Amino acid sequence: MGYALFGVDFAPHMVVYIISFAALLTGSITDLKTREVPDWVNYGLIFSGVLVNALLTFILPGQILVEEATYNNLAYSQYIISSQSYLIGSILGLAIFFGIAYIMFYAGQWGGGDSKILMGLGAMIGIGAGSIGRQFLTGFFINSLFVGAAYGLLWSFFLVFNHKKKFICEFKRILSADNVVKAKKLMLAALFFLLMSFFFIGAIYAKIAVLSFTFLILAAFYLWIFIKAVEKSCMQKLVEPAKLTEGDWIVNDVYAGRHYICGPKDLGISKSQIRKLIQLYRQRKVKKILIKEGVPFVPSFFIAYILTMITGNPLYGLL
Repeated sequence: MGYALFGVDFAPHMVVYIISFAALLTGSITDLKTREVPDWVNYGLIFSGVLVNALLTFILPGQILVEEATYNNLAYSQYIISSQSYLIGSILGLAIFFGIAYIMFYAGQWGGGDSKILMGLGAMIGIGAGSIGRQFLTGFFINSLFVGAAYGLLWSFFLVFNHKKKFICEFKRILSADNVVKAKKLMLAALFFLLMSFFFIGAIYAKIAVLSFTFLILAAFYLWIFIKAVEKSCMQKLVEPAKLTEGDWIVNDVYAGRHYICGPKDLGISKSQIRKLIQLYRQRKVKKILIKEGVPFVPSFFIAYILTMITGNPLYGLL
């Protein structure tokens, strides 16, 4: 007999959470050390996820009685789920998280390793039975958005601390750029009219809303400058082609004569492009390649995973 606690079914299907935990821990360590996640971790999680859930489907009895622990000391509830949902849930989880990973990868927000390990989690944990409020993957995804935002900001501050002089110079350079100066003038004009309207509004809630919106515009503008300065000053470096790894983001288009080799539109360099660059570098036809180092994002997934294990799906209490 199985039971659920904090929105997680622990038995008999606890194995998928243990494997997912181990994969995220391994991926986090390698991502922090090398800025990449080994394919054996990513593809291993994807294929083993489908395989484990297929085994659960055929090994377990047709139906499983599940006891669900509820919040606020409420009574336990019981319901029946079919073991057939494991394989179906694994395929659905893989498909849904493939779609999310695809969008985030081609939007330039995640690297290939981040995207593939997310697909692996979808395949391993799957879309379980029960209400939306108790879906582990739903809670994990919601938590990963908030954890990822905080993690990315903290990582940016860490980079700034280690590259203070370069960051300050780049921040000032961006602020003095013509297009930024024009945008700043438009922003200040908008803020002026917002603050003027503050004195003509009687309702206190409306005043608070105007002040909040004013602060939001100001914060968003300087946060955008901050992020651009971090990318330019702290996240770019020149490397020899032999030190490139598949999926590295190339900052500028690279040509050998008039022949295009690689560039930012590729959304990650391929192994064949790396081999070509190594050959051209030895022939002194190309120089070192400027790449953008992404934030090692897998640790934020690991943190969100642990948070979801402890607190459950944020939607659970609402629904």
